[in-house]
Amino acid sequence: MPDVVQTRHGATVLMCAPDGPPIADEQSAVDLIGTLWGEDVQWLVLPVARLTEDFFRLRTRVAGAVVQKLQQYGFGVVVVGDISGHVAASSALRDFVFESNKGRQLWFVADEAELDARLSA
Repeated sequence: MPDVVQTRHGATVLMCAPDGPPIADEQSAVDLIGTLWGEDVQWLVLPVARLTEDFFRLRTRVAGAVVQKLQQYGFGVVVVGDISGHVAASSALRDFVFESNKGRQLWFVADEAELDARLSA
């Protein structure tokens, strides 16, 4: 299944396929941005399956580098899927997720229904 650009609740989003190339570092983020040339996308929706384990280990700084690169290019970022195991293992990640979900640039949601609820709010 390929990545798909679609409109959801008035926002243009790139729904990344779970089986696409892993987002493992800043270069992976740049590669993803390159596929969007000419598209008017506001949000990148990344399934948990596309993210490497290092993304969820904040000490590796992978999450910060990836999210910062995507946001520099004007994209909001949504991580979709179950990250409860990662959150349970790291109070730093739990705090990061909590604070991120308060804003309008990075969200962690359990599923597409929660994504739709956030976009429609």
